[in-house]
Amino acid sequence: MTYPLWVPKWFRHGWSLPWSEVKELKPRTTGQGGLVYYFLSQEGKAYLLPMRVAGFAKLVREVQAKTGIDTTNVIPLSQPWMYLILLVFTLLLLLVDAWTVTTAIALN
Repeated sequence: MTYPLWVPKWFRHGWSLPWSEVKELKPRTTGQGGLVYYFLSQEGKAYLLPMRVAGFAKLVREVQAKTGIDTTNVIPLSQPWMYLILLVFTLLLLLVDAWTVTTAIALN
C-alpha cells in the first residue's frame, strides 16, 4: 500500500509484513461497536488491517489470494453510503447556517 502524493513524507508511517509471515486474520470489536481486523504473524504480533482505503475489496481479495485465509466476511469499517449520509447532513447544516445569517442581517 502507498500513500497519495499529497500526504507529507513525515506523516507516512506504517508497517510491513511478508505474506509468508501472515498466520491468520483476527477480528476485534472496537469501542464504538465496529469490527476491525488484525493480521497475526507467525511470531504472534498483531498488525492492523487498513480498513479505510480506496479499493478495499481488491485488497481483501489479494489477502485471500496471497495467504489462503478466507476473507468472505471481511467488510470495510465504513460503507460508502455512510459518507453520503454525512455529506447530506453537512449540506443541510450549511443551508441552515446560511439562512440564520441572512435572517439576522435582514433584521438589523
